[in-house]
Amino acid sequence: MMSMLKQELVILLLVSCLILASVPVALCQSPAPTVYVSGDGSGDFNCDGKDDHVQINQALKFVAGNSKYTTVHLKGPFTYVIDDTLLIGSNTILEGDSNAVLKLANNAGWVTMKPMIQQMSSSGNNNIVIRGFEVNGNHDGNPSVAKGKGYYNIIYFTNCKSVTVCDMYMHDGLGDGLRIKYGENIKFYDNTIYKLGHDGLFAIQCENVEAWNNTITCRTNSALRIWNSNHVKFHDNLIDSFYHWSAGGPGIQVEKSAGIMDDVEIYNNVIHNTYGPGIWMFNYDTSSATKDKEKNIHIHHNIFYNTGTNPSITWVGGIITGGFEDTVIENNIFDGIYHTAIANMYINTYSPAYVPQGDGFTTIVRNNIIVDTQKRTKSPSGTGYGIVNYLPETHSFSISYNCLYNNVVGNYKSCTSNTDIHVNPLFVNQKNHDYHLQSRGGTWNGKTWVKYKVSSPCIDAGYPSSDYSKEPEDNGNRINIGRYGNTIYASKSKH
Repeated sequence: MMSMLKQELVILLLVSCLILASVPVALCQSPAPTVYVSGDGSGDFNCDGKDDHVQINQALKFVAGNSKYTTVHLKGPFTYVIDDTLLIGSNTILEGDSNAVLKLANNAGWVTMKPMIQQMSSSGNNNIVIRGFEVNGNHDGNPSVAKGKGYYNIIYFTNCKSVTVCDMYMHDGLGDGLRIKYGENIKFYDNTIYKLGHDGLFAIQCENVEAWNNTITCRTNSALRIWNSNHVKFHDNLIDSFYHWSAGGPGIQVEKSAGIMDDVEIYNNVIHNTYGPGIWMFNYDTSSATKDKEKNIHIHHNIFYNTGTNPSITWVGGIITGGFEDTVIENNIFDGIYHTAIANMYINTYSPAYVPQGDGFTTIVRNNIIVDTQKRTKSPSGTGYGIVNYLPETHSFSISYNCLYNNVVGNYKSCTSNTDIHVNPLFVNQKNHDYHLQSRGGTWNGKTWVKYKVSSPCIDAGYPSSDYSKEPEDNGNRINIGRYGNTIYASKSKH
């Protein structure tokens, strides 16, 4: 009996060893659900700074194939150099220490649209998180390819649902940060993006996209871009560019050639010193079924200053739009914009020679402050107005209760308003971009309420039907014009 028991124990021990033999030895050091990759020999998978995609892909494959594991963690400080795409599966987190760097190899020679990180299955993967580490796109180490041509996108997903990219530092690339097509439920937040080679986020035919709290310096194209996507929120982002021919286009790009786009909200962003316009919206959908399905875009509580510095194009400005019905632009600040703060304008250079027909394309502009608009550099004659309608045969503005002041040429071109005011808005500190309104009743300075000797004429002067319920008392029972109207930081009533 004892001999039989010993035989059973030996067999059990052998089976256990065979099972363990199929698992990387170092995994015994790591508690589930995390698998560690390192460059100092302390990981479950270990890299040496060359062809590190091999070990990282082994770790990703292991997690995808073992449901008890959820996470691949890149340990720092170390630079992981990859010369092939990383493939991530469903229900997987790829994360890293802030000093863990994923870097594209020199002279990689990949074909266009081959990204640094891609989903594992061509049919799509779901529940993917990428967070916490640095990606160096190695722009200077790959000089033989052009920016914006689809080379070396950092992340490119197709047919993926529930994708989160957050707390990343992505820089010096030749393509997009996150490019995603046919995706759903996309969250892109708390990222720092500096001089990539196309868009920071580019969502194509996606649903439920949200991007917030990102700091993005554009190169080649935009910070945030959607194409034929719906149910989108872009908010609380800081977007800028730099003065150079490679600096790119708009801060935010909204583009439609098919489908429905009737739920897009852009708010609480600061967009400044962009090479192209702050926001560029255009529609060239000619399908009878969907060409009128671009409605109700809401752009509010943003700050734009010094946008449109490009000396080589005419379509610079604050917001340039065409082909969208009932866009609402309200409670924004436009300061020192090149060309014009807001324009109905179509750019056939960058899209088919199509201007939507009909008289139904109305843009609603209210409660905004537009000051110090300046002439654009290219073809400056006739520019420098606050609001311009270049498409009067097909487009119109409904303009009410804005404040326009000191715009270099005038306030309106091919449009007008009977309710706007044209006075100094009395900002707290325009030079330092503090656009709170001075008030005898109290102005928020970031810490407390400060009373001024004068009150801005924009206080209690907004559109009478606009909601003011978020403004602190005394709020005068009417919304303030400007960025802080109907917010908890609205300047108090002057009465």
